[in-house]
Amino acid sequence: MGLVVLLMALTALPASAWDEPGVPQPTPMHDAHPDPDPDADPDADPLAGLALPDLATDPGSALEDLASGGRAPGPALAPGAPAAAGGPPSEALPPAVANPRMFHGLAFDTCMTPSLDTMRRWRSSKYGAVGVYYGGRGRACPHQPRLGHRWMKEVQRLGWRVLPVYVGSQSPCVVAGVKKTYRIGRHAWRQGAQEGRAAVRRARAVGIRAGSPLYLDMEAYKYRQKKCARTTLTFVRGWDRQVRGKGYVPGFYSSADSGVAHMRAAARAGARDLPSVIWFARWHTRPRLAREPVLRGSAWSSRRRIHQYAGNVKERHGGRTLVIDRNLVHAPVARIR
Repeated sequence: MGLVVLLMALTALPASAWDEPGVPQPTPMHDAHPDPDPDADPDADPLAGLALPDLATDPGSALEDLASGGRAPGPALAPGAPAAAGGPPSEALPPAVANPRMFHGLAFDTCMTPSLDTMRRWRSSKYGAVGVYYGGRGRACPHQPRLGHRWMKEVQRLGWRVLPVYVGSQSPCVVAGVKKTYRIGRHAWRQGAQEGRAAVRRARAVGIRAGSPLYLDMEAYKYRQKKCARTTLTFVRGWDRQVRGKGYVPGFYSSADSGVAHMRAAARAGARDLPSVIWFARWHTRPRLAREPVLRGSAWSSRRRIHQYAGNVKERHGGRTLVIDRNLVHAPVARIR
């Protein structure tokens, strides 16, 4: 995952990086701290001047803190945002969405789905959950010969929890050159909705049940560019609405100083259809959920956050080596049927 995702040439890695037998596993390279836009005004409001006509009139994004027992009472505006006069009433969340299956602990993600034998051996590690790139046209490893319903059921039987990641279209001002091929088009809402439906179909195909989170991976982008920010937010909101409406929990992954800062600004502006869970990348720091500066005072509680705190690191457990990203999680995980 990460912030600038590039396919690593196999020859660029030492042979020890690919200890797992079978399919080679290129892993993304990341830049967890992309350079800021040199033309941006550092004091500018990133949402100033954006045309968001329905900020407070759409079904909401369930940003309230989860109560004890894991329930969210339903959609709401971001804190401090006024409700629109004459807008529709808040809609109740489907029971499975309001009561997701939670995990609190360490997780790893890796570009290529590991073999079941490797997952069995890695049970000796400190990790309890795994991020799986289950769909999306923007994946760095689009061909996943091991990934399917059987794999999902087996890793769950082994005791793993799964964080499903969907890497769809990317922001028009995405930083990574390799991702520019997958930029959002002219009809951002329609495209987001279409890809949201595709994310749900693919999730069902590999055994991920309703009530599960689906994490949209949006790589680092120059969110202070107003037109780009508007397009990206429109796409994300369209994706979220479809995913939530079909009984899944929409999550969002990006750089803390890029996409996550953008979502926080949108929440402050009262935008609806925002993600219910935030997965933020800030590398070279200690793993922490509650002390992320961008999310300070945020509507996303520390019980609905994932911190990716390191990336492109090699670890070996049970005689198998993988190149992974490291994450601290207190967030929903997949329900596998």
